[in-house]
Amino acid sequence: MLETFAGLSPVTQALIATLFTWGMTALGAGVVFFFKQVERRLLDFALGFTAGVMIAASFWSLLAPSIAMSEEMGLVKWVPPLLGFLAGAGAMRLADWLLPHLHMFKPDNAAEGVKTPWRRSALLVLAITLHNIPEGLAVGVAFGAVAAGYETATLGAAIALAVGIGLQNCPEGTAVAVPLRRDGMSRGRAFWYGQMSAWVEPIAGVIGAAAVIVMRPILPYALAFAAGAMIFVVIEEVVPESQAGGHDDLATGGAILGFAIMMVLDVALA
Repeated sequence: MLETFAGLSPVTQALIATLFTWGMTALGAGVVFFFKQVERRLLDFALGFTAGVMIAASFWSLLAPSIAMSEEMGLVKWVPPLLGFLAGAGAMRLADWLLPHLHMFKPDNAAEGVKTPWRRSALLVLAITLHNIPEGLAVGVAFGAVAAGYETATLGAAIALAVGIGLQNCPEGTAVAVPLRRDGMSRGRAFWYGQMSAWVEPIAGVIGAAAVIVMRPILPYALAFAAGAMIFVVIEEVVPESQAGGHDDLATGGAILGFAIMMVLDVALA
């Protein structure tokens, strides 16, 4: 099966990988068919786990290869990672400022972005969609990098990144769907909105893979861009949410576990 997957085009590989990450989100959202609510401490642990995975992936799967590729290309090895990282964080800040959204556990009057009359459910989904864009982009760029032929970009590392993102997407789907169900939404609608938040990942993944194949010189910048976007999301959204429920130690433990698992996946499969 792995040989068959390896023989596919990078864009197809990215599509399959991000469909997997979307599927893990849907799996997590499916919890609402069995439970109307999940203890807040479990959600805080899950959000901490998400933060740990994203931080580890940002370095091991994105920034480290960006630095190595910059050196292989004869560039000043810290310049493309720095510029890409800052551009990624800046792009997410702009999107955060413009896109109407509402972070989990926040009251309706705490919605960010352009003011709209949209309902709470739509704003919650948009918040997680904003979160998922850099994840899909990261997976796509990783598979596109393999096609570029650099020694530091391996199929195993790209698969490890997709697996790590998928693992953290599962509790993320739960964290979106369960509060909607608790607020009185039907099981079907809560599941629908929960999994919908990850639709953007296959789109971003395909765009990321195609872009770096067509414009190979941007690869180290693109890897760092995805890393900057992910770190912005972690610091601006995921970590504060994981710590807001009063279960700081659990959330921190989840982050440590998530980081460790993602690091092992990347090193073992690279």
